[in-house]
Amino acid sequence: MSVIATTTKPRGAALPREIWVLVGASFLIAIGYGIVGPALPNYATSFDVGVTAASVVVSAFAFVRLLFAPMSGRLVTRFGERPIYLWGVSIVAVGTLACAAATEYWQLLLFRSASGVGSTMFTVSAIGLLIRISPPEARGRASSLWGSSFLLGGIAGPVVGSGLVTVSLRAPFLVYGIALVLTTLFVWWQLRGSELVSRPPEDDAAELTFPQAMRHPSYRAALASNLANGWVVFGVRMSLLPLFVTAVLAKDEAFTGIALAVFAAVNALALLYVGRVTDKRGRKLPALVGLALLAVGSVGIGVTSDPWLFLAAVVVAGLGAGALNPAQNAAVADVLGSKARGGSVLAGFQMAADVGAVVGPLVAGAVAEQWSYAAAFGLTGAVAAVALLLWFGARETLPAKE
Repeated sequence: MSVIATTTKPRGAALPREIWVLVGASFLIAIGYGIVGPALPNYATSFDVGVTAASVVVSAFAFVRLLFAPMSGRLVTRFGERPIYLWGVSIVAVGTLACAAATEYWQLLLFRSASGVGSTMFTVSAIGLLIRISPPEARGRASSLWGSSFLLGGIAGPVVGSGLVTVSLRAPFLVYGIALVLTTLFVWWQLRGSELVSRPPEDDAAELTFPQAMRHPSYRAALASNLANGWVVFGVRMSLLPLFVTAVLAKDEAFTGIALAVFAAVNALALLYVGRVTDKRGRKLPALVGLALLAVGSVGIGVTSDPWLFLAAVVVAGLGAGALNPAQNAAVADVLGSKARGGSVLAGFQMAADVGAVVGPLVAGAVAEQWSYAAAFGLTGAVAAVALLLWFGARETLPAKE
């Protein structure tokens, strides 16, 4: 199956309006996620439960996302991206508002888990929409904008959430739920008449199944790199890095906040720049560079005890994550193509990151406890290095200019 297409559109052409709608919605959703994230553990313990029970509430969201991802892929293939996106955001909205009204721990756990179902629905469908409506020659830019909006929203969210927590532990959930309702209405209003987004009733495009996509070396490489991305960025960075700062660097939470902010800032800068490079030079080289930087940065974090060298390693890892994401996302889009239906392909790609985010902190944390932080971050770098090896065997998928 060939993935190299031709196009007469110039590189750097304006992106469709619909992509900017998705980018704006992504930013609003991420702000809300950042609002409730810091408040959730304390809110859970307010129901007279221990730390373990509070951690279960936090993990349940990611676990349900992982379990429901295959079903989300099938729903997208059956009903199309736009309705599943709207239903997904609506489910998260209802679940979040229900969390604000919870009166017992089991209710909070149930409603938060239900939000995980909606989260994977709108994530998989949003990726599908980006693939279908992005010009092939601008997939890297579209992916970088979408990723940057989510990242920046995640940075702004905790700032807003810290103020809401002083009012009430329920306030972040109430505000986020209302914001999601407004986001759903905004996306529906903006995309309701879009022919670019609508799937024609007579659409008989062939479905690309997950086993078929697995035959493509670039898709296999993207799965490995997304697992590494989830392991490092969404897992170890959030769980092990704060502990490392306290135990090894002997610094307080303020320094941890600085380190996380530095990572996010360089990540966002790399995303915006590499997206254009990916569309001009190809997907493979940025992916290789990104994984190399991610591996080196991860190992560097664990072997230093100097705060400045630590921040330098954080910068390297952040640049690597920012360089990797547009490249791997665009490669998956190239493999799938603009017309093929591939809900299971997109779900598999998303699941790889979720697996890394769930397994990474558990394995790396156990290694750190049994041996050392250097070994834990070394293992994290090795995961990125394995993905790097797979990308060496991948094929370039950038659509060729006619």
